[in-house]
Amino acid sequence: IVPEWYFLPFYAILRAVTFDISIPFTHIIIIEAKLGGVIAMFGAIILLAVLPWLDRHPIRSAVYRPWFRIALILLVVSLCVLGYVGAKPAEQPWVLIGQAAAVYYFAFFLVIVPWLSKHEPVAKLPNSIHEAVLAGGK
Repeated sequence: IVPEWYFLPFYAILRAVTFDISIPFTHIIIIEAKLGGVIAMFGAIILLAVLPWLDRHPIRSAVYRPWFRIALILLVVSLCVLGYVGAKPAEQPWVLIGQAAAVYYFAFFLVIVPWLSKHEPVAKLPNSIHEAVLAGGK
C-alpha cells in the first residue's frame, strides 16, 4: 500500500519506528513499535500546528534569520527524503534513511526552533517595508 503523495512523509515516519519502548532491564513493553509509529506520525502532524508557539523569536521572517533559513531548507530536504522513502518498500536501507530524516524532522521542531528562538542574533532590520522593497531594486 502506498498512500497519496501528500501523506508519504508521514507514512515514512510511521514506518520509521521499528523498536519497542520498554522498561530498561526488564521485558515489560510499554509501547509496541506499531503504536510508537502511530504516535510519532500523529505527533509529526501536531507539531506543524503548534509551530507558532514553538518559535518565540521576535523576528518571524526567515529573511532576517540566516540560521533559521538554513535549518528550514534542511527541513524541506528532510521532508522530500521522507516522501521518497515513504513510497519505497519497508526494507533496508530505506528504513534507516527514513529514521534519520524523521530524527531531523522532530529535532527541527523540538530542539532547533526553540534554541534558535533564544540564541539566534537578529540581522539589521530595515526602518520600514517601503525601504526594504526599494533597496531590493538597487
